Amino acid sequence: MTAVAPDEQEARRTAGLVAAQEKAVALFAAVQELGLVAPGRGEREVSDLIRDLANEMFGTTKHWHKRIIRSGANTLLPYRENPPDRVIGTDDVAFADFGPIFEEYEADFGRTYVFGDDPHKHRLQADLPRIFDAGRAFFAAHPDITGRQLHAEVERLAAEAGWTLGIWHAGHLVGEFPHETNEGSKAESYITPDNHTPLRRTDRAGRTCHWILELHLVDRDRAYGGFYEQLLDLA
Repeated sequence: MTAVAPDEQEARRTAGLVAAQEKAVALFAAVQELGLVAPGRGEREVSDLIRDLANEMFGTTKHWHKRIIRSGANTLLPYRENPPDRVIGTDDVAFADFGPIFEEYEADFGRTYVFGDDPHKHRLQADLPRIFDAGRAFFAAHPDITGRQLHAEVERLAAEAGWTLGIWHAGHLVGEFPHETNEGSKAESYITPDNHTPLRRTDRAGRTCHWILELHLVDRDRAYGGFYEQLLDLA
């Protein structure tokens, strides 16, 4: 069998990750078009509807992390919490956090939905992609940026807009399933204040590290938050 050159291997990985995200974008465009995230539906019901749609559209049956739909006060909770099922209300914020696997490559994708006319909630929905783009631009402008430095900038951008970060990190490694085995050091696998290593580096297997930028912005006084995530370093 002919060995695959490292450059070709990396080109395949990049193409696989980008293709996985493109499918996630298409999936959630269909979720929006079909109105699957809607008042009156339970969070688990919506999660199952999106799971079934992913299978219908792409034959996707695996997700590398638990499927999350959260609404109302549940949107304040970090990933590891497992709150009781809740019905989405007519004046709620809700968000989706899904990690479908496409052709053995992980996607990680999050979007926020707002129902009702509350201007503060709609500002949150608008701020999420804006802050994501600003964080991504900061990453692009600093070739030697560390996880600590990017986390600090995301935290600054959030505070400037009147939000706080709802989780301890602002993103993580992504790759072939399961990516969590790629790095032995937990801090080095996340965009966190404890990660002093450059984000642009190779892992222990010599592969280029690729990253998800993950935003969980919350307003604890008003008791809700929003979520937005996708690839940081690949278009």
